[in-house]
Amino acid sequence: MKAAVYYETGSPDVFRYEDVPDPVCTPDGVLVRVEAISIEGGDTLNRSGGPILVTPHIVGYQAAGTVVEVGPDVSDRFVGQRVVATMFAGSHAELVAVPAILTWVIPNGADVVACACVPVAFGTAHDCLFEFGHLTAGETVLIQAGAGGVGVAAIQMAKRAGATVIATASSLERLAPLAELGLDHPIDYSQDGWVQEVRALTGGEGVELVVDSVGGRVLQGSAACLAYRGRLITVGRAGRDPEPFDVSVLAMGNQSLTGVFLGAELVFERARQMIGSLVDDAAAGRLTVLVDRTFPLAEAAAAHAFIESRQAVGRVVLIP
Repeated sequence: MKAAVYYETGSPDVFRYEDVPDPVCTPDGVLVRVEAISIEGGDTLNRSGGPILVTPHIVGYQAAGTVVEVGPDVSDRFVGQRVVATMFAGSHAELVAVPAILTWVIPNGADVVACACVPVAFGTAHDCLFEFGHLTAGETVLIQAGAGGVGVAAIQMAKRAGATVIATASSLERLAPLAELGLDHPIDYSQDGWVQEVRALTGGEGVELVVDSVGGRVLQGSAACLAYRGRLITVGRAGRDPEPFDVSVLAMGNQSLTGVFLGAELVFERARQMIGSLVDDAAAGRLTVLVDRTFPLAEAAAAHAFIESRQAVGRVVLIP
């Protein structure tokens, strides 16, 4: 099969488009011919400096396509079925072999590209807002990096839960398309004074919940936006300005900080059912997947470079 691989970490130009051996279907797994690859934030981070256990390395957490082989221990998947799958690595390829338990069925007639983008981003957003963030109707939530995959998902789900939604991005232009998805107040966090702007929007009280996928210096500002007994969720590590976080700043406001990693939750049936419901919602149009643009798999380097340019609104997808 063809795959986008690399032999060392670094900038996007480490990618090579090469022939590699086909993956092997395990007894409890399925082999999927890939039709769409959603590039996740962790994919770019791993490519820039993550571990390489074998070479050539195939990066990637998530892909969707058609099942072409089913392991003998699997009874709920069949050849010809379309699924979206998550994995620890391997998505940037024409074939992926994954445990069947980490696949979700794509409803008949649904857009495979849209469904390919759901599990990691929408599942993470859902856990940040509800499982760990305890968001309720009438509260105000601040979503950092609102134009990213998790941000776009979180804006929609927070709005349909009855929250007031504030979101940030590196420009107001990137947030403009998100008004129709439920964004109430866009903020450019590349400008000074964004913390004060958030607090002004809440009458000086602050927000009940922040979902922060940036970290670093932005995380410090997120804490300053919290209301009394506010909850701060940190997820991912996309920040470009690392800075230690002083948790003592939370004490006077009886505020909390929770780290979220969806991957650890996938061992639980709760999380797998939640993601299945989100795939169904996206397939039925109850949730919107924004795909900024697609690239051929052979142009993985250009796709990663585009993501890192911070121009994308929503997902960037590779097509084998």
